[in-house]
Amino acid sequence: MKYYKLLLMFIAVILASCNAQERVLYLQDVTDGSEIEIPDNYIIRIKPLDQITIVVNSTDPELAAPFNTSTGYSSISGLSTASSSTTTNNLQSYTVGEDGYIDMPILGRIECAGLTREQLASKITKLIIDGGYIADPKVNVSFSHLSISVIGEVSAPGHFSIQRDKITIFDALAMAKDLTIYGDRENVAVIREKDGKRIITKLDLRSAEIFNSPCYYLEQNDIVIVSPNKYRAATSEINQNRSFWISLTSTAISLATLAITIFTVTK
Repeated sequence: MKYYKLLLMFIAVILASCNAQERVLYLQDVTDGSEIEIPDNYIIRIKPLDQITIVVNSTDPELAAPFNTSTGYSSISGLSTASSSTTTNNLQSYTVGEDGYIDMPILGRIECAGLTREQLASKITKLIIDGGYIADPKVNVSFSHLSISVIGEVSAPGHFSIQRDKITIFDALAMAKDLTIYGDRENVAVIREKDGKRIITKLDLRSAEIFNSPCYYLEQNDIVIVSPNKYRAATSEINQNRSFWISLTSTAISLATLAITIFTVTK
């Protein structure tokens, strides 16, 4: 009977260990060698109010200079002339309007919302060539001040700058130094603003289905929220109750001591 009880205890410990692993392991339903197709259209696109930097280069710096300044001076195609000492070291930054347009020197208003960096660069390149301004323009478009936020049950919550056009939910969690042991891996929320609305998407980090989520790749200004699991909630409640009873006991002892002191003095 003694050995039978020990065996049952051993089995219970093993089962508890397996359940603990299921709560914390990522991608549990993926086997070794699994191939999962990821759509190639997940890439950060320009949104209204984004800040972007556009640099136009050419083998002839004199021709490229007007596109890299806020004045837009040029002697090309009959445009008014001005001193052309400006170089591409003076980067021109733009804030995309709420209507999705920017206003570039010489080229005027350009719609860019919904485009990738490469698509906008190709669009500007074509406008420059078709306008007869430069035969060999090299256009570079880059984002400025893109960021995401990760909060909740992670080791280092915070506001993080995005340095790449593609960043996954796992990249974001790595920036925050991973979930704590109390983070709920089954219900990670991503808040995204789209078309004037806030959309909340729940992700299950334990399942390969996460690769099919529109929030597997994050976008600028996304907020990732990791909720505490039930064990963290239970621990917090225990700690709160413990603090309450300790405080109550301390108060009771103080009152009892005061009562004894008053009784001794008046006796």
